[in-house]
Amino acid sequence: MSQRRKFIRQSLLGSALFIPGVAASCAQTNEEKSHSGDKPLILSTWNHGLPANADAWAKLQETGSILDAVEAGVRNTEVDMENLSVGLQGLPDREGITTLDASIMTGDGACGSVAFVRQIKHPISLARAVMEKTPHVLLAGEGARQFAIAQGFPLEEEKLSPKAQAEYDKWKVTSQYKPIINIENHDTIGMIGIDTQGKLAGSCTTSGLAYKMHGRVGDSPIIGAGLFVDDEVGAATATGLGESIIRICGSFLIVELMRQGRTPQEACEEAVRRLIAKNKDIKDIQAGFLAINKYGEVGAYAVHPGFNFAKATESGNILVDANSHFKP
Repeated sequence: MSQRRKFIRQSLLGSALFIPGVAASCAQTNEEKSHSGDKPLILSTWNHGLPANADAWAKLQETGSILDAVEAGVRNTEVDMENLSVGLQGLPDREGITTLDASIMTGDGACGSVAFVRQIKHPISLARAVMEKTPHVLLAGEGARQFAIAQGFPLEEEKLSPKAQAEYDKWKVTSQYKPIINIENHDTIGMIGIDTQGKLAGSCTTSGLAYKMHGRVGDSPIIGAGLFVDDEVGAATATGLGESIIRICGSFLIVELMRQGRTPQEACEEAVRRLIAKNKDIKDIQAGFLAINKYGEVGAYAVHPGFNFAKATESGNILVDANSHFKP
């Protein structure tokens, strides 16, 4: 049985999972003792976060690197053929072309992202290459694809997956663009994690909104919007309608609110209030936030019910309904 399947099975049974070499340190400061978080901890958005967390946890066990973990976790979703909102199998733009966005960040400020990328199976790994092998943060479009080729990333055939093709053919009958909240887990997997030493990292990857205008980019590859990480404070990621999240720099806002003393939950709720205030027709907009602070405490909240997230700790890997679990 693979590490990922074993982890999911143990999670469902509610059994404890111990990771050699990643056990919590016995030495705690008085400040840490006053908090009730978990270390190590991995969080990711939506139902597809469960298998993603399992892969991330296995990678953390293997390498001890939280950066490796958050990359490996979302790579799982990028090749999940049942998922129509992440990876090359995702629903296309209105021209029938699938374009991808991704970002990755560590708590020391290192970050990389790619936007409007075609034919790359794992945009999250390309984003990491941007972070580690260029002086830049964001590469887009043809430039990102040229960089991918130079780095040895294979170009995949530009062809819609069978499910995406069938959905696109249906859409062309009316060719109407209207986002529907909580459909296909909306558009993203965002993952954030902390190791036993308090090191933080995060990742975010998506095929974006279905039937978007060609060239549209959402919040996922924008550092501070879809993802932000700071070892001194915590980390946050976002999911939902990207335009609404960009307008308030949602993930950066949450981390800064935590820096000012808010709990992760309080910060997520405040971000949702600000998003509602800055966007029209909010009844048709879903946006959700997921956060952890440097102590491993968790927060999550969304504009509308329906947002859930996966939480992996040494006790297991569970799915949590954000708005019912955390009541403001």
